[in-house]
Amino acid sequence: MAKRTPFYDLHVQANAKIVDFAGWDMPLHYGSQLEEHHDVRRHAGVFDVSHMGGVDCRGDNAAAYLRYLIANNVDRLTDCKALYTCMLNEQGGVLDDLIVYKVTDKFFRIVVNAGTREKDLAWMRKHAVSFGVEIKERNDLAMLAIQGPAVKKLLPQFMPAGTAEQLVHLKPF
Repeated sequence: MAKRTPFYDLHVQANAKIVDFAGWDMPLHYGSQLEEHHDVRRHAGVFDVSHMGGVDCRGDNAAAYLRYLIANNVDRLTDCKALYTCMLNEQGGVLDDLIVYKVTDKFFRIVVNAGTREKDLAWMRKHAVSFGVEIKERNDLAMLAIQGPAVKKLLPQFMPAGTAEQLVHLKPF
């Protein structure tokens, strides 16, 4: 049986066409893909990306570890900012693409792809030891990608006041 995100039952209730994606039962569309595309481009849409891997990296040497592991420099990140980058092998070749979020100087959250999750985690854990950082997969988290030009206007009605205020000031990522 394929894995399912916490939103699986909602997808089924909304009549999603469910397909296998990297071992996960995921929605492909809810009717007309063309209409869905236009709705998101003109208004807003929510995408369940909970099948992707959330990984916490913590420790005094977290930034140094990430400078070794990825192509871009995490030193440019300020707290609560993200960086799209590539994870590299020992020769500097690309293993995979991922997103790194800086929470603090000693805490980063990394999002890896669903299809390469196990391989990516093994690579990350292999190199974490020499930097003394903790790598923890976060299977307890769900992720939603919320996209479209109306998002900043719509989200505050679903968020606590302080969080909504922060969202208004976010730049597109």
